[in-house]
Amino acid sequence: MNVWFGLHLPTFTFPDTPDRIFDRVAEQARAAEAVGFDLVTVMDHLYQIQGVGREDEPMLEGWSTLNALAGQTSRVRLGTLVTGVTYRNPAMLAKLATTLDVISGGRAILGLGAAWNEAEHIGYGYEFPRVGERMDRLDEALTIIRAMFTEERPSFAGRHYQIVEALNVPRPIQRGGPRIMVGGGGEQRTLRIAAKHADMTHWFPLGLEVLRHKNELLERYCEDIGRDPGTIERTMAAPVIVAANEHAAAAILDRLPPERRAHVKAGTPEEAAEGLRPYLDAGFTGFTFNNSVYRTTDEIAAIGGLLELVGGRAAVVA
Repeated sequence: MNVWFGLHLPTFTFPDTPDRIFDRVAEQARAAEAVGFDLVTVMDHLYQIQGVGREDEPMLEGWSTLNALAGQTSRVRLGTLVTGVTYRNPAMLAKLATTLDVISGGRAILGLGAAWNEAEHIGYGYEFPRVGERMDRLDEALTIIRAMFTEERPSFAGRHYQIVEALNVPRPIQRGGPRIMVGGGGEQRTLRIAAKHADMTHWFPLGLEVLRHKNELLERYCEDIGRDPGTIERTMAAPVIVAANEHAAAAILDRLPPERRAHVKAGTPEEAAEGLRPYLDAGFTGFTFNNSVYRTTDEIAAIGGLLELVGGRAAVVA
């Protein structure tokens, strides 16, 4: 499988053009597509999160933004990294993902996780159950979503969610529906749920040994249910910082939260390729880079050089 890169858009804060938020987001998405990125994602949050910005900074609703970006791009896949299970009825979420797939011509993915930001649940009046129940909801929701993608009139009766001969017309463009990404690396529940439902996983750069351990657990959980672990693609937030030169790389590294810097190597495309190689050898094929770190289209474009070095899609700038 080819290596691919994704541009993640966790920030909508552009102090120089506060009245053109979506124009700037679309500009960044197009820049990523132009240099060979294969995925553009947004967060599914209602407030800005710690580590990216202040809580009161701008935050666009994720699925609306993705549908708008479908009209601004032509090739990149589009999805959330990741939607919180508590924010939407799972059948409606399947409909949202299907609609994005239709609008984008078959480019949607569906990322889903257990949700965690209690403050926005309180603010918007959403129930925020204990983590065990959120995991139960995640399992049920993914069962419903897969059925909505693949069956004509599915029914499901769970503890938290029910559907009765639910229609999902038009059908997704992609056969079998958008690929499902399960976000998070929780070792007791999240990885078990990923083994059962996921086409893709997405983890943070926690150090190679930690990630190898999580990968071993995922493989074990797959074996427990008779699934080939090779059918799940491993993706992660990029463990490297790349820039045109070492000075620029150091400046970008300073934008990372301090707890992330210890697990990230910064440098030129050549140096970043060296840092990425152990993760490629460990089986990771997808890497996401954040616009909260790479703030300009020139900084995004510089990542294209790394993509060529590690065997991904060549730049396609006209």
